[in-house]
Amino acid sequence: MRTLETGGRLSRRGFLGAAGSTLLTIAVMPDGSVTGRAWAQMPKATKPETFASLVQMSRDCYPHDRVADKYYAAAVQILDDAARAAPAELTLLEDGMASLNRAAVEMHRVPYAKVPREADRAALLKAIEPTPFFQKVRANLIVGLYNQKELWPIFGYEGASFDKGGYLERGFNDIDWL
Repeated sequence: MRTLETGGRLSRRGFLGAAGSTLLTIAVMPDGSVTGRAWAQMPKATKPETFASLVQMSRDCYPHDRVADKYYAAAVQILDDAARAAPAELTLLEDGMASLNRAAVEMHRVPYAKVPREADRAALLKAIEPTPFFQKVRANLIVGLYNQKELWPIFGYEGASFDKGGYLERGFNDIDWL
């Protein structure tokens, strides 16, 4: 790789090329030391590993292959903000995730977010479904995930129609597929 220009000085182009190669190398490291996940949201209350596990839990609760992790992270950010405002919320999230991680380690020898099979993670979630922790995360996702306008086209939702005269005259009653 040629990063130095004549005179031993690092050019802007050389620097950017080397930095890009380095970041690409880090992003595909097989040892898992860097997850490759980057979100605009960063936890302010929860631990970073708790935040990342909550994002994985969110994806497992409401799996959508066409939805990027950043949207799940935006939904988890709502939980993190609530935890920042209320210590009881923070305790619920941290203790709940610690309990889920313990169960994952007992069954799969790795923390929850590192369990490789989605079906195994779903079974772990099914076991904690009645807990306040699970219910809190699930309830937050209903609004936190599905109220993001950027996702509405993926789900086929056109948004509110009241200001456009309602649904009835806008194709609601079209049943040409029958």
